[in-house]
Amino acid sequence: MNVLIIILSTLVALEFFFIMYLETFATTSSRTAKTFSMSKDDLENEKISTLLKNQGIYNGLIGLGILYLLIFTKNYNGSLLAIMIYIILVALYGSFSSGNKSIFFKQGTLAVIVAILLLIQLMI
Repeated sequence: MNVLIIILSTLVALEFFFIMYLETFATTSSRTAKTFSMSKDDLENEKISTLLKNQGIYNGLIGLGILYLLIFTKNYNGSLLAIMIYIILVALYGSFSSGNKSIFFKQGTLAVIVAILLLIQLMI
């Protein structure tokens, strides 16, 4: 089960690096516009662009934190569970605040799976 947790957690980290890429480096791309259901004109607004880039850094650091735990710590279960719960809560908030329920499934599904596996492992 530990290998599965590592693989899925790595996928969560990669997902957050991709979100960071969209928000920070490809801020005005058509892919970013489609992903966030925004127009390219909205994304070219300097204030929105700055906000997205800032949010992108946060997302990248979440990915980095996950990889740090997996690579440099021996007992990462508790900390990794805390990060997964954080991701789940953020996905829920994003889903409900935007009215777009698919956000939860896109951003939170892997984190839910990892959290369940971690809880099972902690109970064993």
